[in-house]
Amino acid sequence: MSLAYPFGADAIGRNIKNWFARTGGEQLTMLSVVFLLAVLLLPIMAIVWLSLSPAENIWPHLWANVLPSAIADTIYLMVGVGAITLIVGTGTAWLVTMYQFPGRNIVDWLLVLPLAMPTYIIAFCYVELFDYSGNLQSGLRALFGWQSARDYWFPQIRSTEGAIFVMSFVLYPYVYLSARASFLQQSICVLEVARTLGHSSWGVFRAVALPLARPALMAGVALGLMECLNDIGAVEYLGVNSLTIAVYTTWLDRSNLGGASQLASVMLIFVILLFTVERLARGRQKYHHTTGRYQPIPYVELGGVRGWLATIACTLPFLLGVALPAVVLLDGVFRFGRSSLDAALLWSVWHSFLIAGLAASIAVSLALYLSYGRRVLPNLFMRIATRLAGFGYAVPGTVLAVGLLIPLAAFDNSIDGFMRNSFGISTGLILSGTIFAVVLALAIRFMAVSVGAVEAGFDRISPNLDAAARTLGETSTSTLIRIHLPMLRPALGAAALLVFVDSMKELPATLLLRPFNFDTLATHVYGLASLDQFEEASLAAMLIVLIGLAPVLLLHRAIASGRVGGVSHERKPGIR
Repeated sequence: MSLAYPFGADAIGRNIKNWFARTGGEQLTMLSVVFLLAVLLLPIMAIVWLSLSPAENIWPHLWANVLPSAIADTIYLMVGVGAITLIVGTGTAWLVTMYQFPGRNIVDWLLVLPLAMPTYIIAFCYVELFDYSGNLQSGLRALFGWQSARDYWFPQIRSTEGAIFVMSFVLYPYVYLSARASFLQQSICVLEVARTLGHSSWGVFRAVALPLARPALMAGVALGLMECLNDIGAVEYLGVNSLTIAVYTTWLDRSNLGGASQLASVMLIFVILLFTVERLARGRQKYHHTTGRYQPIPYVELGGVRGWLATIACTLPFLLGVALPAVVLLDGVFRFGRSSLDAALLWSVWHSFLIAGLAASIAVSLALYLSYGRRVLPNLFMRIATRLAGFGYAVPGTVLAVGLLIPLAAFDNSIDGFMRNSFGISTGLILSGTIFAVVLALAIRFMAVSVGAVEAGFDRISPNLDAAARTLGETSTSTLIRIHLPMLRPALGAAALLVFVDSMKELPATLLLRPFNFDTLATHVYGLASLDQFEEASLAAMLIVLIGLAPVLLLHRAIASGRVGGVSHERKPGIR
């Protein structure tokens, strides 16, 4: 008896035979997907290649002087942000899902609004409010007659602890939305069984609801930590020496692309470890209902002091993540809005809409091609391809920028060298340092968002429609155009909106790859804040926030409408 190995001669022979048995159209589709994956994964491959074979080996210098402090600060930041987002997101989601208290319907919406606030804008606002020269400390000194910082103690906002505080109350909605969606899908039957076995309300939450929601919670924390690792504006402004800042300074301040790529490879290891820890934290347990009959979870009335305490607990994250920064922004808009409405701001608005629109168009078009290819050719290769296409979302924007610059610069230098030697003409920069580089980076980074939305749209279309169309003589292309596209309009619109807004807010990749004298709203705000002129950037920051509100509210509406068994407004003394 012989064993068949997946990479043995027999398997290779079968794969070759299956390849030639396919039609020309199927072969062309799979080859084009291979090319597309090569482009999408090009930054990762470039980072790995250059970090392993740099022009000069500076690993000893990095390990001696840069990496120890950068890794320690990054781990400290991520652990702190992960712990706070998990506690705040899970606790508020449980209260909103299970209990009825004053203002519950309002705070349910308010709790997701921090997702519209980029972390760097919140950091700028908190520094304006709580720094030594900020309004709060200046007022305290005037009130009590203090002359200097030696006369009193005040927490330092420009610190790692300050960054943990600020970023946690911006990123907790990732956990809140994941936990809320998971709690909404749980049936009251399971929770009531726990009550009959003698569990208290805390016991039901700890022993039943929390394990059922664990995969969703870990996914939400992982998303928040990826955004934490990607951030460059907030950590730099708050004085945190993270890996992202190390890559940025090594590349731009020291003009060492090889060293930046080596640091970027360390960030890739962090991303891989993050995914691994997330999978291990989920465990192998899979929780599911054994019946198709669900009973809705009734809201439990919290009256008196307990109700108002729940209201305060759910309102506080919104106040810290949105309300306080919004006060700073509105104050800046009222005082400097008219003077800041100049040509530079208008050009920044146009540039933001231009690159965000191009990135959304490209990302949605490629997602449609991949998703429909997987539908037409439902094989292992296409399933793997769609998963790999979304890997860019896990890659920090700084790493993506370094990884893209390497091959683009090599291409530009090759063309320039050929033209100089052949015709005596210098072509200069063709791709690197252009809008093309920025749009490509944004499309790669947010491909996962568009693929997920488009695949969800395809999942709602019955395969029977495809079969019926083919029996009527339609080709796969005509089926897509005449049947699928009209039905996919909501999904395509949602995907385009999500990518558009994320591209508008993206700072690291845009900051590092943009052409000279090319500002977006994000880089415009960052530039003014770096010059301690954030108040003059308040109008631009407010525009970013307002644009980001639409997809956040749409996402919350989709999750809130997913309560299993329908929404029950029955007041029961049940799961207390």
